[in-house]
Amino acid sequence: MKIDLNCDLGESAGNDEVIMPHITSANIACGFHAGNAGIMRATVRLARRYGVNVGAHPGWNDRRNFGRVEMNIPADEVEAIIFEQIDTLAQIAKEEGVALTHVKPHGALYNQAATDRGLADAIARAVKRFSVDMILVGLAGSGLCEAGLEAGIKVAGEGFPDRAYNPDGTLMSRSKQGAVIESPEEVAMNAVKLIREGILFGERRVFVDTLCLHGDNKRAVENAILLREVLTKNGIEVMSLRGANATKQSPL
Repeated sequence: MKIDLNCDLGESAGNDEVIMPHITSANIACGFHAGNAGIMRATVRLARRYGVNVGAHPGWNDRRNFGRVEMNIPADEVEAIIFEQIDTLAQIAKEEGVALTHVKPHGALYNQAATDRGLADAIARAVKRFSVDMILVGLAGSGLCEAGLEAGIKVAGEGFPDRAYNPDGTLMSRSKQGAVIESPEEVAMNAVKLIREGILFGERRVFVDTLCLHGDNKRAVENAILLREVLTKNGIEVMSLRGANATKQSPL
């Protein structure tokens, strides 16, 4: 079995360099919900140093709320702001000799796109417009993954070992108790379960291509280190999206 490990970085959490050696894909904030040109460049350089794939992590233009408050914006504007963020990071990455491999929306934008097909289609269009070779990362089994597949681009279904799920396969709101799993041991074992058993999304069981470790989790570094150890012990190979499971096939 193979899995990609990704982390949301460039968000000034202060632990990017410590986490980077333990992941295979970095989702870098593009300046809207967090980050700036200097932070993007520094994070790209870290990823290059450790051989980690670089992806864009676009979000709502809402730094005050860290992009975690829902917004309602026309589809054409959504497409424009997603493309702008991807292009901004891509230009910096190009100057550093790095090519982007994927796009993963952030926060409320990500969660809204899981169930709002119009929003998901706008995101998929922006990604395809930038490059048909880009991988769109979305909640496994969600409308965002379906939108990417229908747009003709590769998608990677994502699971969250440090988050609790609702019965319908969506992520539990951070405002609810127990939504964020704090124990590194629980995170690691949850990761193995997600890889082996997938997620029950409605009436479908969907398997994951990549696992996310949140860089702003207070035990993010411990989670990353222990997770790698537990995956190895369970015979699960950690491999970047480019060489692992991203697909143009329909989710299981």
